[in-house]
Amino acid sequence: MSAVNLDQVIGLWLEGQRRLARADPDERLALERVAEAILTDLRRRLGEPFTSAELAALYVEQGTDWCFLIATRIAPDVPAAWDMPTVASAAFARYVREASDYAGGRRLEETP
Repeated sequence: MSAVNLDQVIGLWLEGQRRLARADPDERLALERVAEAILTDLRRRLGEPFTSAELAALYVEQGTDWCFLIATRIAPDVPAAWDMPTVASAAFARYVREASDYAGGRRLEETP
């Protein structure tokens, strides 16, 4: 995980969450459905408990192609919901909140 700056990855995810919140109201419901479906799949893939570093490793190693497949299945007629920087990032941002080392919107520092 040393090659990945965890704070940068989490920043990307949070930006996706912000984009989803600002989405066109006519498309937001589809984007939310896709993000929730991706979140469900993340829970299946990673399980619990997990750390933010483990989630970031999954993101870096597996990418988001699998998320695109979910998006096109959940919202086949809403191309805006296929925007991975928005829907996948929002799902990762939501899931990182459940990480054992993440609380209050930030990563907990390890104690020596």
